[in-house]
Formats: sequence, structure tokens, C-alpha cells
Amino acid sequence: MLKIDGLNVSYGSIKALSGVSLEVQQGAIVTLIGANGAGKSTTLRAVSGLVKASGGTVFYEGEDITNSPPHVLVQRGLCHVPEGRMVFSNLTVLENLYMGGYRRKRDAKFKSDLDYVFGIFPRLKERLQQSAGTLSGGEQQMLAIGRALMSSPRCLMLDEPSLGIAPLLVKTIFEKIAEINRDLGITVLLVEQNANLALAASSYGYVLETGTVILHAPSAELRANPQVREAYLGG
Repeated sequence: MLKIDGLNVSYGSIKALSGVSLEVQQGAIVTLIGANGAGKSTTLRAVSGLVKASGGTVFYEGEDITNSPPHVLVQRGLCHVPEGRMVFSNLTVLENLYMGGYRRKRDAKFKSDLDYVFGIFPRLKERLQQSAGTLSGGEQQMLAIGRALMSSPRCLMLDEPSLGIAPLLVKTIFEKIAEINRDLGITVLLVEQNANLALAASSYGYVLETGTVILHAPSAELRANPQVREAYLGG
């Protein structure tokens, strides 16, 4: 579904990504792990058109989408849940969800998608008229994922969904990611600093170090790899 081939991104004179290549099969959960500053978020931002690639190619469903505008990609079913959640803090929970589906008709499918979001995240239904900025970190993450689901995505890119969230809610968020993948067949590319969680949730993983993929394998193999265990899994 998603293929990145030799992706390069620079911020001025600093090279953030150098020849990154990876593949995400349709219906899979694939994770990208690495230390802070390894280039994980930049990879997602380059795929979704938020930063410009200076080299390489991004293919989505077999078509070259390199440097396409973000709104065009959302319309095509490729949706990015950014690091830090980025909810519209002054809007209500319901208004945030409507913003996720702003390019869609509010028809029966729109209503059923809204009901699905409330089904997996019942807290959001309890807080419909509450300003998003007053939600807890975990609730904001639920809202960010719910907002993305309202765009009717086929491929969801999640950037650090566990960041700044209470441990109990982190478990819930990851259970819901698996549920979304299983129930809706949505393909997931997951960027996560908590390598244990990420590898447990995914079927395949890539290890990124200073803007380069240094290792990739099925997630179970990466979890057993001594190099990965020492560097990312606490030995």
C-alpha cells in the first residue's frame, strides 16, 4: 500500500533522512522505531507532504505521491495523526470530529463512522460539547485518532501515540489501534519511541538511526535481536 524508496529530507544544511526505504503491506501494522532525532517523525511528515523531500520517491497504492499536498492525500485515504495530537483546542470534541470529515458529505456513512468512533472511544461521546483543550492527554489522543477516522482513511500514520499519556491509557490506545486495524482493515504505519509496545503491536518493524534504516525484520525477530534489545528494549 505504501512504499518509500530512497527518501532524502534536509532542514537547511542538516540532512534529516538519508536514503530511507520501507514498505507497508495493505492491512498490516508496520512500525518505525528509533531514538529521539532518528528521523521517525520526519519520515511521516515527508510522506504526508508536510515537509518536502529533496530526493527519493513515495508511492501510495502504486502511484507516485512524492511532495503531494497534504489535503489531496487525506482525500485519497492517507491520514496522518501528528505527534503531540494537535487537536483544535478551542473547538468542541464534536467540532474536532466534524473537522476530520470536512471533505465528506454528512450522509449515512458519515453517521456510522461517527458511531464507530464513539463505540471505540466512549469517553469522547461523554465529552461532546467539551473544549478539546480541556481534555487529558489520553483523551486528546483518542480524539486525534477519532478525527483521523472521520476522514475515512485506508492508511493511517500514527506519530508517537503514547507520548505524554498515563500508562493505563497507553494500553487502551494501543488496544484500540489493533481494533481499528482488525475491524476496519485500515493499514497502519506506527512511529513510536516505546519500542516494546510498538513491536508487540506490529507485524513488521524498521529501525531508524540518524536518518537511515539500519535494520528491518518481522517484529518478533527484532524483539529477539540482541542489538535491538540492548539499544531499545532495555536489555
